[in-house]
Order: sequence, then structure tokens, then C-alpha cells
Amino acid sequence: MVGPIRPQFVLFGSSIVQFSYSHQGWGAILSDLYSRKADILLRGYAGWNSRCGLQVLDEVFPKDATVQPSLVIIYFGGNDSLEPHPSGLGAHVPLPEYVENMRKIAIHLKSLSEKTRIIFLTAPAISEAQITEVFGNCLGRSNESCRKYSEACVQLCQELGVKVIDLWKAIQQRDDWSTACFTDGIHLSSEGSNIVVKEILEVLKETDWEPNLHWRSLPTEFPEISPYIFVGPKGETAVKVSQLDLEWQ
Repeated sequence: MVGPIRPQFVLFGSSIVQFSYSHQGWGAILSDLYSRKADILLRGYAGWNSRCGLQVLDEVFPKDATVQPSLVIIYFGGNDSLEPHPSGLGAHVPLPEYVENMRKIAIHLKSLSEKTRIIFLTAPAISEAQITEVFGNCLGRSNESCRKYSEACVQLCQELGVKVIDLWKAIQQRDDWSTACFTDGIHLSSEGSNIVVKEILEVLKETDWEPNLHWRSLPTEFPEISPYIFVGPKGETAVKVSQLDLEWQ
């Protein structure tokens, strides 16, 4: 392991997680914000549903690990919400099973450490028109089905006392969400990812976790020597504010 050991933030889920470093995605933004503060670890698996995630939970998050994550951000739901395929194959998971899978995932993560914090991301809205434009049909997806799985995830998290971000609602707060927030109607554009980051940072800023995991609250690793810091004639310092500082207060 490369040291010093920083807090570990693990992003775990399906393609919304795997592709979170593409198109100025939310994983890349978090890695930028938390440089010298925390290590962002990506565990994303395109095409997966909550059933798949549950099957590898012990491998991705072993209970006997020497270092446990400080934060785990979980996303499953979009693939679970697909219409059942006539063959019985496909990614669809019935809603009751989805809820139980997510419950088991949450319970496992809560058992890792008293200091391991958890945020669930619900299934985001999708743009059916854009999916059809790109792929020729809706691929068995519907915004209404995403709503049902999103609401079920929110309800579960409220029951378990787990922080949750309702991406189905958050995405649609933007007037042009159906054309601006996706690359293909399913996966997030930079604009969609900006919404995800904003919601995550709001949770981290407002939650009374100790230590606070907001990027401005965590210490910077090693003294900073940077062209962005200026020392005046009397020894005073001034910091040049970056665009990152301005955007993610």
C-alpha cells in the first residue's frame, strides 16, 4: 500500500459508477476535490444489478480488512428497474428483491466499522426520448419504473437510518434535464454529474459525522507549496482561488 494512509472513499455500483470518470464525471470531480485529502476508489461494474453487487460484497468489502473505508457511496437500481425479459434473463430484479438486496448491502457496510459512513444513490431519472434516439428503442427502460425503485430505496434508507440522495428528483430539478443531463438518455453527462456532486457535498457538509468528510473539512496531506500561494513582504499569505474552489463551496 502506498502511504501515508488517507481516508478511503469507495464508489460501488453499476455503470453510473464505472463511467463516473468519463465526460468530466462525478467520480473524477470528487477525485480532484479530494486530492491530498482522501483516496477515491472506484468499484463500478457496468450492466450489474443489486443481485450482482450482493454476490461480491464480501470480496469488495471484506470484514477483516486492516483498513476500512471512511465513506461508501452505493448505486444500484437503474438496471434492476428494467422490464423483465421474456427469456427470464436480463438485469431486471423484482422490486421486493431489490429492496432486500439493498438492505443486506447496507447492513454489511454498517458492520465494517463504526466510522464507515454510507450514502445510497437512488436510480436517477432517464430520458426515454434520448434513449430511443440513440438506440432505436427504450431498451426496456422507463422513467416511471426508475421512480418506483428510487422511492423504494429512499424508504429503505429512512428505515435503516442511512443517508440517501434521491437522484430521480434531483436530476429533474433542472428545466432542461432530459436533454442536458445524459450522454445517451441513461448515463450522465458532465451536467448530470455536477448534480450528483452537488448533492453528495451537501450531505457531507450538513451531516454531523465525526470527522466531517466534506472536502473543506479534511486536512491537506503535507505542507502545501504551490504557485497558488503568495507570501507578501511582511510574511502574510494570500491564496489564489481556483475555479474548483469557486464551483464547489
